[in-house]
Amino acid sequence: MDSVNGNHSATPYVIALCHHKGGVAKTTTTLSLGACFVEQHIETLMIDLDPQANLTAGMGLNPAEMRRSAAGVLLGNGRLIKASLETSVPGLDIVPSNADMLAVAEYLKTRPRYEYLLRDSLVGAELAHYQVVLVDCPAALGPLTLNALTAANLVIVPTQCEYFSTQGLNSVMKLINLVRARTNPGLTFRLLVTMFDQRGQQHSRVLAYLQERFANSLLQTMIGVDGKLRESQLAGKPITLHAHSSRGTQHYRQLAEELLIYVQRRIPQAA
Repeated sequence: MDSVNGNHSATPYVIALCHHKGGVAKTTTTLSLGACFVEQHIETLMIDLDPQANLTAGMGLNPAEMRRSAAGVLLGNGRLIKASLETSVPGLDIVPSNADMLAVAEYLKTRPRYEYLLRDSLVGAELAHYQVVLVDCPAALGPLTLNALTAANLVIVPTQCEYFSTQGLNSVMKLINLVRARTNPGLTFRLLVTMFDQRGQQHSRVLAYLQERFANSLLQTMIGVDGKLRESQLAGKPITLHAHSSRGTQHYRQLAEELLIYVQRRIPQAA
């Protein structure tokens, strides 16, 4: 995989989590992956671009109490670093979402070069200590998601081995190709199988289909079904803290290890 986009050595490695279908573990993956990266001593910033603010709530924060958010950054009302907050996990920070995000998508369409706003906000020495940025996209392929993909080096597309989830991949692939053509020619993607039930014949059949269609773009790690992952969201903490030795924790640690190959190509000092 090429490590791409951005000509600034100070920019962190940006991973966007994207799928326009809800319930595919996009936010769970963002949160769990961030927690696993900091276990590897990789300082990580999470950005919640979803108006539903599930990532923000998943860190035990109340979106209604967030005075600064990603919305303010995209609206030009402040710098990204000023909107970031430390979390209960050392080395893992978050730029939260709040109700202001609801108005951002329509407003962005009126601004020239709006697709580049997030990417431009990630440039600068004040963000250089972050080695990785994880962007949780909304479940809609609109202006907010375009911002995330334009800023990203890599987009991870979480998908269940279910019919509707895999059908939705066509729309996501079209958007990725559009972004490559217009704003981010070096964007690469990887598919991540989530909530995989190895006992189910349907899941095995759909997995075989994904392995055939996306042979070179399917991550080796698969995230299995684990009720502890849902519990951790309700508890407002990452799975690594909620259930340190659970199956879900082990799977996300494996995913972090797999992704470090890409991250380290961009940032050798993360090794």
